[in-house]
Amino acid sequence: MSFKAIEPLLRQVQKPGRYTGGEPGSIDKSAAQNAGELPLRYALCFPDTYEIGMSHLGMKILYGLANSREDCWCERVFAPWTDMEKLMRAGGTALWGLESGEPIAGFDLVGFTLQYEMSYSNILNMLDLAGIPLRAAARGGALAPLVIGGGPCACNPEPLAPFFDLFVLGDGEQAQRELLDLLAAHKKRQSSKAEFLRAAAKLEGVYVPSLYTVTYNRNGLIEAVEPAPGAPARVKKRVVRDLDSCYFPERFVVPLLEVVHDRTVTELFRGCIRGCRFCQAGYLGRPVREKSPAVVDAQCRALCENTGYEEVSLCSLSTSDYSALPELLDGMLDWTLPRKINVSVPSLRIDRFPREMMERLALLRRGGLTFAPEAGSQRLRDVINKNITQEQVLSTARQAFSGGWTSVKLYFMIGLPTETREDIAGIAQLAQAVTDEFYRNPDKPKGKGVTVSLSAASFVPKPFTPFQWEAMDTKEQLDEKQVLLRSHIRSKKISLSCHHADISLLEGVFARGDRRLADVLEAAWRAGARFDGWDDQFKPELWRAAFESRALDPRDYTREREESEILPWDHLNYGVTKAFLLRERARAYRGETTPNCREACAGCGADECRIQGG
Repeated sequence: MSFKAIEPLLRQVQKPGRYTGGEPGSIDKSAAQNAGELPLRYALCFPDTYEIGMSHLGMKILYGLANSREDCWCERVFAPWTDMEKLMRAGGTALWGLESGEPIAGFDLVGFTLQYEMSYSNILNMLDLAGIPLRAAARGGALAPLVIGGGPCACNPEPLAPFFDLFVLGDGEQAQRELLDLLAAHKKRQSSKAEFLRAAAKLEGVYVPSLYTVTYNRNGLIEAVEPAPGAPARVKKRVVRDLDSCYFPERFVVPLLEVVHDRTVTELFRGCIRGCRFCQAGYLGRPVREKSPAVVDAQCRALCENTGYEEVSLCSLSTSDYSALPELLDGMLDWTLPRKINVSVPSLRIDRFPREMMERLALLRRGGLTFAPEAGSQRLRDVINKNITQEQVLSTARQAFSGGWTSVKLYFMIGLPTETREDIAGIAQLAQAVTDEFYRNPDKPKGKGVTVSLSAASFVPKPFTPFQWEAMDTKEQLDEKQVLLRSHIRSKKISLSCHHADISLLEGVFARGDRRLADVLEAAWRAGARFDGWDDQFKPELWRAAFESRALDPRDYTREREESEILPWDHLNYGVTKAFLLRERARAYRGETTPNCREACAGCGADECRIQGG
């Protein structure tokens, strides 16, 4: 198959640019492939649309890193939208790589990034469209194609375990290089898949689920997870220690159609010092590792020069906690202002937004500001260890309005542990207080009104957090709280968006799920589940039928867990200890906060933790 065979399909779908490739910066190794000089073919798959996948930094890094090898051609693959899927199935067209137009079933490696539990049905759909058997056991003993996964959801990959050959836990750069080296060597000596997987399991950060046997007791709880001989009892995540010397691309593929984040992006640091008790990303990313400002500045400059983008985003979990942010912004002003390049600084902390930073940002860009108080009352913010006060929220809003901003977005969650009706009402009250700050401020922009956008996500308990044992609210409770929140919003200046409760609940099921959910996932996919994270595509009735057909109750996965029970992810080691998480859970119920990592070490257990930046 080639792009010539695909052309008739392109005339019949929305956004054909999703499927054609050929963008500036894309890598074509067809000449080397035709000459037989490429022993490794790698399909790097993002289980959502092109517009979302092309905005993801991890994909850009792994794509550039794999293609920097002379022996490997890495191609991008995205989930085809429903119109393209229908045409592909009608005509028997197999899923292809964007760079060559060739079916990915013939590749050596098919890798998926696991960013969101609600993309799992798309993974099965992409495998099926590629002509690759869904279950690893059904793919036989041949070495290729290997199906691998990595990303944040790999911290509990058990619902996907029967479909994958291996998972990469933690940082992917070094692990990907070692896996490709190992695969090249085993392909050269014509090893079986079993031989390769036994060798891969010895690499730090590589989890081979087929080497682990899970047994359950009569109550449906996990009784034991037994590793095969030679497999580690606990698989330790991979950590890149030095981000300055770690690979980072000098150019990105530049899309030919609009994508979600249509700009270039550079990473400031990994991990987070804060320890918000609901935030999985902060715990998975420990220890904190920063890039130096000189490296960040050089990477931003190179990307802007090589791509033509006029906006660069500084990426991290909490950008204002980057210890050298003032120094970095001052240096970037020297070349971004003359070239009229905007610098986006997302993920700002309310308690780390001094006037000097606001003035720098005012020079660099003028857009909306986004902050995350997360809870509407001080009591609940202490429970989740947010460590910000209402006065800090209002003071920051006051500064922003004085500096010319007129738009603020505030992120909250509903369904948090110990939450009351008063906490829900507090969200609306805090939003109103921010609105009032604008109108009482004598330095506010003249002739303009304010917009305050509230986003209320549903709390989902996640592995490797202090709240991994908590129960999740039912649909009825979440719906009731959304209605209650809307009833407390009085001003037309305040808008509210809430997450779909059914979607959040299914996310919660798979986030803490076990291997038995693989049957549910496959049943729902076969019934038509696709793009479950999209409100207009999600079909909850398919999932209800899938659970019933497998005699499983989703409430068994959203229930409170006993602290003594074996959790599906207990045989995976992400650095933070269970003892630390239990201490933090107990402190949450006492309403006690924990200082951030730069103020005092909380003893989380993160391997060789050295807090950078003071």
